[in-house]
Amino acid sequence: MGQRYASGRNYDRGPGQHKAVSVLSPWIRRRLVTEGEVVAAALAAHGPEAAEKFVQEVIWRTYFKGWLERRPQVWSSYRQGLEADLAALERDRRLRRDVDRAMDGQSGLACMDAWAEELVETGYLHNHARMWFASIWIFTLGLPWRLGADFFYRHLLDGDAASNTLGWRWVAGLHTRGKPYHAQAWNIATFTGQRFTPRESDLVEVTQGLEATEPDGLPPLQSLRPCRAPEARRPTALLLTDEDCRVEEFDLGGLTVVGAATLAASHLRSPLAVADPVVAFEAGALADAAARAGVTPVA
Repeated sequence: MGQRYASGRNYDRGPGQHKAVSVLSPWIRRRLVTEGEVVAAALAAHGPEAAEKFVQEVIWRTYFKGWLERRPQVWSSYRQGLEADLAALERDRRLRRDVDRAMDGQSGLACMDAWAEELVETGYLHNHARMWFASIWIFTLGLPWRLGADFFYRHLLDGDAASNTLGWRWVAGLHTRGKPYHAQAWNIATFTGQRFTPRESDLVEVTQGLEATEPDGLPPLQSLRPCRAPEARRPTALLLTDEDCRVEEFDLGGLTVVGAATLAASHLRSPLAVADPVVAFEAGALADAAARAGVTPVA
């Protein structure tokens, strides 16, 4: 969280070797641990100067969540586009072959194949590896970005609609328009400690993103949907989802909670099958939240 994080955060050491980063993202994503808690811990342990980079990275998640909340049409567009991309897979045998090879760790690029295997086996990828993977998927392999984002979303334990979708859009040059992320051979070699040494010719030089596919640009801001507090003294049901498992911060005082239920929704991340570890992690988070709330939910 301090200087060690700042100096080592860009290095992807491989499965089980992510020592310079917190790997807390699956818990933060469900608010089992909050952004405020990890920021406070970093500041207390290391001070504002040494903890600055860690705090900045935590804030990125908050930024993406707020950005997408004000532009829900970006999420709707992603889901509609994904349906179209999946339909194209059924029609185009070559596209199906190439996508399957990339997801199965058989693209022919050692770094991509290792990252695909790590993602499926562990439910995690280092942030730098996520950027490289997305860039190579889009620009070198020439595959639809939404299919790559869906691959991540189905397997990442920390899979978050905002961070995942907007992260892929950023790499593609759709979020920061006209500024796609270029995975470069020297960068991969340096920050994987020479675990992977692709040739420059293995990777396409990225000179233009996908912004031409969205000629209307970014959508306008929408107003936040107003939330109305439950009425006191009326029978109230508590519905727990893994979007917020911090039940201690629920203001239930004055409410008559007559029932509770957990709503598991991770299987709805994609039209395709979501990885079993993602579903299991969600189930554990919901059970933990229900126990701390002191309720026996109807699942």
